[in-house]
Amino acid sequence: MVETAGQDGHVTESTTELEQLRAEVDQLRSERDKLRALLEKDAPLHPFQVELLKLQRHLEAQQIPMIVLFEGRDASGKGGTIRRITRFMNEKRFRVVALGRPTDAQKTQWYFQRYVTQFPSGGEIVLFDRSWYNRALVEPVFGFCTMDDYRDFLKGVQGFEKDLVRQGTVLVKLYFSVDKATQADRFARRKNDPLRQWKLSEIDLQAQEHWDEFTEMKHRMLERTSTSAAPWTIIRSNSKGKARLNAMKAILNAVDYDGRDRDLDFTPDPAIVIPGEAELDRMDQERDRLGRSLF
Repeated sequence: MVETAGQDGHVTESTTELEQLRAEVDQLRSERDKLRALLEKDAPLHPFQVELLKLQRHLEAQQIPMIVLFEGRDASGKGGTIRRITRFMNEKRFRVVALGRPTDAQKTQWYFQRYVTQFPSGGEIVLFDRSWYNRALVEPVFGFCTMDDYRDFLKGVQGFEKDLVRQGTVLVKLYFSVDKATQADRFARRKNDPLRQWKLSEIDLQAQEHWDEFTEMKHRMLERTSTSAAPWTIIRSNSKGKARLNAMKAILNAVDYDGRDRDLDFTPDPAIVIPGEAELDRMDQERDRLGRSLF
């Protein structure tokens, strides 16, 4: 440490301390600039975040429960979209549910039971960051369930969701679709960024290797579980910004809530938002073109 004395004989701050203060100021300015850039980037979302508050108020007034499922491959943008959707929401009227592995006791229960315990009450929104569709996607690919478990799920899920909707719950099923190269780029960023390394799991590291198996599971899921009562909506998520905006629109369009801003364009981008049936047709055409052995 280097200290200097002023004309009055008092010791001034050391150069080391001044350098430390300058570094802290520079860091604060950098964080401020990053926050400004983030706010500017998310500016197109702001009018729809206001609409989400109106949706919340409507659901509460009418005592309507709402469930939104977020499914898709790893690194497809589900978590970032959920954060933007809930950023300004009334925290008392929504929950984000991301269940871990089932306990030994839960493994002996009805498969849907641990999800049902998380369901919303009237006027509440529950957003599932992965849901009971783990059994249609991740579990069969990685051998976390038996094929009998998988087939039983496909037999039972239609009736389960039909009853849920019939009894008044608004159910929105979103599948985030990212291409293989984009997923690989996002994994590389997670691996190299210390602020994102926590997102990279052992399952993530195997996702590229099992790409075709996940594609097959996605095809079967859409074929068996996209119904008139509970259809799937595909969100193309190579562009995170477009995916977030259009996912908001899909959620807002699920309810005719009071106070909707008629000057806003709620029409989803047809290049980003794809009905489940249309995605299934596209996959069938691609399968025929490339050969069934590739799926």
